[in-house]
Amino acid sequence: MNSTTSQRRSPSRAKPIGWDDDNGEAGQAPFKPLSHDEARAVAAKDPYAVSPWRVIAVQAAVGLVVALVAGAVSGRLEVFWSALYGAGVVVVPGVLMARGMTSPLSSVSPVGSAVSFMLWEGVKIAVSVVLLILAVRIVQPLSWPALLAGLVVCIKVYWVALAWRRRT
Repeated sequence: MNSTTSQRRSPSRAKPIGWDDDNGEAGQAPFKPLSHDEARAVAAKDPYAVSPWRVIAVQAAVGLVVALVAGAVSGRLEVFWSALYGAGVVVVPGVLMARGMTSPLSSVSPVGSAVSFMLWEGVKIAVSVVLLILAVRIVQPLSWPALLAGLVVCIKVYWVALAWRRRT
């Protein structure tokens, strides 16, 4: 008998030959899924958890600081508004995604969470693109370097959030 034959299911047994799931691995008890309350307790103790709302709040604050600095350095109001709009291109879609991902429907099942993530990430990208296209009409006159500075600095806040995870 070769190795592939030994892994076939025997007609008299429900499990493949050679598997002993009753005792788990190395004689341990079988896996028991956590209840809803137990899962919440474990998640509450997670030292690496960073709230998406905290990241968005920091992005908004950093965006405002970048806009104030850009406006003060240049002495031009359009630079301030352009940098602030660039921050908004990151923050507004981030708020939409965070709201969608933290809704109860997003955590119904693992597949539902993955689909929800992809859906809201798509919404986030689409809203960002639309906001960038509308920038020329909304911010008059527009300073593209200031807008891009506000946008890039706010995007980099995600890296700061990763640093928060490592420190705590």
